[in-house]
Amino acid sequence: MSAGFLESAQNLLAGVLDVGRTRFELFGTELREELARLAATVLGGLAVLVLVALGLAFGAAGFILTVSETNRVAATLGVAALFLLAAGVVALQMRRMTAGKPRAFDATISELQRDLDAIRP
Repeated sequence: MSAGFLESAQNLLAGVLDVGRTRFELFGTELREELARLAATVLGGLAVLVLVALGLAFGAAGFILTVSETNRVAATLGVAALFLLAAGVVALQMRRMTAGKPRAFDATISELQRDLDAIRP
């Protein structure tokens, strides 16, 4: 084997390792960003959920108590129906919101695909 061939192979291997390291660093960065966003979303969502639930419960109880005794059952059923309708609207919004989100690690996958296309003859 010639020295030029070995040197060329070492340079090629160093280049491949450099590209691999860069791609893994990008993957790690995206993973940290995704986890931070997920944690913030979960904590914020839970806080909003608890506060809204408390507000709605006290508001509904106040409304039901202000209605005359003869109409309280109807008021209670109306409030329950309103809550179920609101839950359905929120569920539809959440489905629409999650369907439009790009897949996780999209930048890493596209970079790896470009690398693969560049390596293939």
